[in-house]
Amino acid sequence: MNRDRVLAIARRQSYALWRAPQRWFDVVVWPVVDAVLFGSIGVYFGRQTDGAAAGAAFLLAGIILFHVVFQAEISVATGFLEETWSRNLLNLMVTPMTELEYGAGTALFGLAKLVMGVGFVSLVALAFYAFNITSLGLALIPLVAILIIVGWAVALIVIGLIMRFGQGAEILTWGFIALLLPLSGIFYPVDALPAALQPIALALPTTHVFAATHALVDGEPLPWGEVGIAAIGAVVLSLFSVWFFTRMFSLFRKRGYISRHV
Repeated sequence: MNRDRVLAIARRQSYALWRAPQRWFDVVVWPVVDAVLFGSIGVYFGRQTDGAAAGAAFLLAGIILFHVVFQAEISVATGFLEETWSRNLLNLMVTPMTELEYGAGTALFGLAKLVMGVGFVSLVALAFYAFNITSLGLALIPLVAILIIVGWAVALIVIGLIMRFGQGAEILTWGFIALLLPLSGIFYPVDALPAALQPIALALPTTHVFAATHALVDGEPLPWGEVGIAAIGAVVLSLFSVWFFTRMFSLFRKRGYISRHV
């Protein structure tokens, strides 16, 4: 893998972000809105039970970690979409750059966007609600790592679908994440979901990450059983996403679907 090509992709996407203010919405505006919305809901309901601080902490911890998977997925998926919007995809395909180099460059810049997005939501939580996510300790490290892997895996599935079905599938970039929000039990236990949805929720690695987060917020030790289930689920999802992306990319080349994006 050529390091210069990887860095070139990361720099190109950074230029696109700086030159287009509207693309800061996912990085700045959405995190701030989510922090204020769910933090205020937590304070309100907490006051009804004399536990305002605890209620806000519960919701804020969930939304901050949700933005980890959100930013990881959105950054990689929109990195690919940027090439379709600018009609640059054909140019990339005739360069010596490999798919792995392109993916690595996109993921590298995506990590920078992730740090910015999660940083903004964390700063709002600290400034407005006196909640410091780092108070949960080093136990956050494996949880964040799993969420990043899940985000990247979902992004590969989205990119594969866009290659197969064209730009009409772009809505899935945000649609899949919107589905993860309620199904992952970010703000409530799985048994609060309708019975028909509970098996689906339990199959998601994100559900077990947030179950572990709830335990940390309650002052309990990190439940390694939940972390293990989440890690296994993330690996399975990653293997499927790589297979799916590879399959869709093969069809993309073979059937000439590039014509949909130029």
